[in-house]
Amino acid sequence: MSQQEDIYTHGHHESVLRSHASRTAANSAAYLVPHLTHGLAVLDVGAGPGTITADFARLVAPGQVIGLDRAPEVVASATAHAAEQHLSNLSFQLGNIYDLDFPDGEFDVVHAHQVLQHLTDPVGALREMRRVAKPGGIVAVRDADFHGMSWFPQLPELDEWMVLYQALARHNRAEPDAGRRLVHWAQAAGFTDITPSSANWLYATEEQRAWQAEVWGDRVVHSAFAEQSLGYGLADREKLERISAAWRAWGESPDGWFLIPNGEIIARV
Repeated sequence: MSQQEDIYTHGHHESVLRSHASRTAANSAAYLVPHLTHGLAVLDVGAGPGTITADFARLVAPGQVIGLDRAPEVVASATAHAAEQHLSNLSFQLGNIYDLDFPDGEFDVVHAHQVLQHLTDPVGALREMRRVAKPGGIVAVRDADFHGMSWFPQLPELDEWMVLYQALARHNRAEPDAGRRLVHWAQAAGFTDITPSSANWLYATEEQRAWQAEVWGDRVVHSAFAEQSLGYGLADREKLERISAAWRAWGESPDGWFLIPNGEIIARV
């Protein structure tokens, strides 16, 4: 399958990259960190701006780490970030998760964060990730579960946001509730040694609420989310503006709470 058939629901607007650049190994891959030791070879598929990948490079140095993404502008930005961090054991390149340009058994760890939820064939992607992992190596994946998200206050426009996001992702033949399906997909890909876990992102302090509200307030009206919602006829501009305003209103609520559950698996090859 060609990765070009997959449509990335979020796109690469500045508001999206701003969100992704906040991710670190500590806040987004803590389940994997205990398995990362010096000298390991790591492939990070769908690395985005490379902030998690850079942390991996620090943890396994002098082991080599490669970050892969399909967007040239994202690869260029991640490469610049690695240079600024003086990480000589880290590199980024273009790649296709369905057809990884590496020989069998090349890596000790193959990782993907918030990637499978956007794919039309997550099982096929896991099979390919398994192929390039060494015998006894690890394939580690983590994905959010959108229908598992919860928030307060219960603004009706945020309910509309969830309905719209679900419709948009499924229009793209993707699975927004990926977190709960990771074990199922891994089993279908041929894994038999699977350790599942879960972890949350929580936005409940004043600073966290302000950040989350600004990110999604912008994404709803400016990113590929907006372009696709309008293009598919799933929403009009007035609806998007109303949802965006609700995100900002939620961010100003002194008792605001937004919880994002993530499914995680360590799958042994």
